[in-house]
Amino acid sequence: MHQEPIRTAGQPLSAATKALILLHGRGGSAADILSLSAHLHVPGFALLAPQASANTWYPHSFLAPTTQNEPYLTAALAAVGRVVAEAENQGLTKENLYFLGFSQGACLTLEYVARHATRYGGVVAFTGGVIGDKVNPDNYAGDFAGTPVFLGTSDPDFHVPVERVHASTELLRSLGADVTEQVYPHMGHTITQEEIKMANQLIFKQPQD
Repeated sequence: MHQEPIRTAGQPLSAATKALILLHGRGGSAADILSLSAHLHVPGFALLAPQASANTWYPHSFLAPTTQNEPYLTAALAAVGRVVAEAENQGLTKENLYFLGFSQGACLTLEYVARHATRYGGVVAFTGGVIGDKVNPDNYAGDFAGTPVFLGTSDPDFHVPVERVHASTELLRSLGADVTEQVYPHMGHTITQEEIKMANQLIFKQPQD
C-alpha cells in the first residue's frame, strides 16, 4: 500500500538546493497538496508528494489506538521515509529537507518527524497532531536541534482537538524543536492565507515587506 510514484514539481531533485515533502489529507491527493506550493516561498526547492492508496493514509481517526490503524500507519510512515531517502540519494542533507502536511497529512508529518527527530530545514503542520489515543514520549527520540516548526489549527476543529495540538507542541519542544503554535478561533477545517503567511515567514524565510 501507498506505493504509487511520487508526484513532483518545482526543481528537479538533481538540481535543487532544498526539498519540501508535502503530505495530503484524507480524501485528498498528491496533486492537490502540490498545488499549495504556488502560495509558498519555495524558490529552488524540489517539491515531492507521495500519494496514499485510496487517498487515505490510515482508515481510522488519528486519535484511535495505533494498532487500529495498522498496517496502514506503518506503510504510510514508510512511504514518507522513501521520499526522504530519495532526496538524500540525490545529495540533499536533512538540514535541507522540509515537511508540510494538512489534516491527516499534518498528523502523518508530525508523527514521522517526531519519530525521526533531527535538524531539518523546517516543518509545517496545518491542523494536525501526533498520532495515537495518547501521546507516549517513549515512542519518540532524537534532537530537532532548533528545527523551526509551525502548527496552525482551529479551535474548535471537528477532527483535531486543540488539546492534541497543545500536547504535540509540548512533545516537539521536548525534542528540541523551535515551535510556533497558532490557534485560530472558529477557523474551520481549512488552510487560510494567514497560516500560509506565517509558514512563509517562519519556515520558508520569506522576506517581509
